[in-house]
Amino acid sequence: MGVGREERSAGAAETGAGIASSPFRVDRDRIAASPFFARLAGVTQVVSPNGSGLLLHNRLTHSLQVAQVARAIAEHVGAESSALVEKLGGCDPDVVEAAALAHDLGHPPFGHLGEQVLDRIARDRLGLSDGFEGNAQSFRILTTIDLHGPGRTGLGLTAAVRAAVLKYPWTRLTYPDPHPGTAALPPRGAVGKFSAYDTELDELVAARRPFPVGPWEQTVEASVMDTADDIAYAIHDVEDFHRVGVLQQAGVAAELRGWETHPSSGPGAALERLRRRMAEREAWIYSDDAFAAAVARVRDELVDGLLALPFDGSMAAERAVAEFSARWTARLVGGIRVLADPPVRAAHVVLGEAQWHEVAVLKFVHQQFVLLRADLASHQRGQATVVTGLVGALHDWLGDTHSPALPPRLHDLVELAREQYARLDVPAAEVPHLARGRAVVDYVASLTDAQAGALLDVLTGRSARLWTDAMAL
Repeated sequence: MGVGREERSAGAAETGAGIASSPFRVDRDRIAASPFFARLAGVTQVVSPNGSGLLLHNRLTHSLQVAQVARAIAEHVGAESSALVEKLGGCDPDVVEAAALAHDLGHPPFGHLGEQVLDRIARDRLGLSDGFEGNAQSFRILTTIDLHGPGRTGLGLTAAVRAAVLKYPWTRLTYPDPHPGTAALPPRGAVGKFSAYDTELDELVAARRPFPVGPWEQTVEASVMDTADDIAYAIHDVEDFHRVGVLQQAGVAAELRGWETHPSSGPGAALERLRRRMAEREAWIYSDDAFAAAVARVRDELVDGLLALPFDGSMAAERAVAEFSARWTARLVGGIRVLADPPVRAAHVVLGEAQWHEVAVLKFVHQQFVLLRADLASHQRGQATVVTGLVGALHDWLGDTHSPALPPRLHDLVELAREQYARLDVPAAEVPHLARGRAVVDYVASLTDAQAGALLDVLTGRSARLWTDAMAL
């Protein structure tokens, strides 16, 4: 038996003056209207959108693209495997679109770099055992911090949408038992990734209760959103760095062709290391033949196709990028299949074997020829300094008993976190310290890239302006 509509809609608050009749569409509209969503236009996807003058995806355009792909996947699986999908809990296009729009709400300034720095500081300096994680922060925004729903906190979303946001349906350390991070063969993301802090554990449990999934499994709709995220990431980051001239044909061609001729050393060795990791960790789907075919397809369509002519801004060049994107999106979505009983490293909705390998190779190209560039690494060191300095300055301000008034939002976040930690099983003496730490993390994570830099300038005296854009939501 599937999950009934009433169970999937559990937790939905009154729609008020909403213009949508479906509770899932109401959820989608609330997320799209949230200032946390609008903020994503100023948050890094790979390169900061501020001041570069480059036409690159930011977290907002990425989220919109994921939503588009997720809806297409939902419609595809609904047409191809409707009986099985209903048995597994259902897959509503409005639910997956809402989850896709929401999935990156918690990304802090400077994207993944900011996420890593905030996590390290949260655990090592602020004493937060579950640190910081972008997915968990997204869930915290939806259920606790955002005030644009009809309730006192959170957006008042349905169980289906809350569950669909949970890519990694566990906390960092405490839930479930046994924890997936302790498994000999853990699910994907179990080491370091999680979708709820201890403060939102009750929300996680309640959201997933209606669905017939194991303790480590995503709901069908969560696996659709997760797969759409992989597809969008693999395609649009390749597009971006071809468009700005960073992704050069010669280097990519040498690596792919080197692997096909002499993979043990020189060009091709990095791709061979990827192949070996995939063969070791992903035995449920990995195939030598499929990997070789994926390399050949990416070589033919990316190296000998899209990258063969430098992007010059012409209409012909733009058309080539658009056709590449459309062709690959259609191919990847068309290969989607639904598994009734997925292996631990997979989910109910997965890419087909050929497409799964192709996404891995596309993501490798981006990792090897964009993310590992020295110029990007030097830029990121400066961004890490901004995040570190900002957390320290705000935390010191909270501890200064002689300080003038705090920013109202920072004060509110401290009180919210204090209430939450007081309800958890932690010593009363630790509550104020934990609340201050979590509030600082929440505050910094709600800034855009530009706001983070501007606020640090204000707090360190480098800005002489009284009114700046250094304001949190």
